[in-house]
Amino acid sequence: MILAGDFRNGVTIEYEGNVYQIIEFQHVKPGKGAAFVRTKLRNVINGGVVEKTFRPSEKCPTAHIDRKDMQYLYADDDFYHFMDVETYDQVDLTRENVGDTLKFVKENEMVKMCSYKGNVYAVEPPLFVELEITETEPGVKGDTATGSYKPATVETGAQVSVPLFVNQGDVIKIDTRTGEYLSRV
Repeated sequence: MILAGDFRNGVTIEYEGNVYQIIEFQHVKPGKGAAFVRTKLRNVINGGVVEKTFRPSEKCPTAHIDRKDMQYLYADDDFYHFMDVETYDQVDLTRENVGDTLKFVKENEMVKMCSYKGNVYAVEPPLFVELEITETEPGVKGDTATGSYKPATVETGAQVSVPLFVNQGDVIKIDTRTGEYLSRV
């Protein structure tokens, strides 16, 4: 159990039958009346964000989220396939469960599977990946007065904006959280 007065960003709690992660919290002490804690909570199962207020003495059970390293094997028509590298157990997730979180992940790379009470609810890709540019237009010489970008397709099929000096065949580093180009490798 955790007191609302002890809330911190990133803590996961069980509240009203759901599992929430605290995105923001603020201790408010009005001039008149009792103090309270204003929070912004993200539902870890469906991703919805809600705002709730708590009394500082209110208690909530903490939720234990398991994060396990697994290898992304391949995708077929309906499923993404993952393998636990320690036990060789395989897990299949539907395209709806995974969404577009794996658009920058190549086959056989490691990802983190997030589960609550044995139910997998999310897949976390590595923070940074290195991918090869498979298709992009050549940059026009002299067109670099401003920080110009052009669209490019990487080997996983995802689209990224890259600077004009990046060419087809170059390997680039991408931030998977934002989908932004970071540097050439």
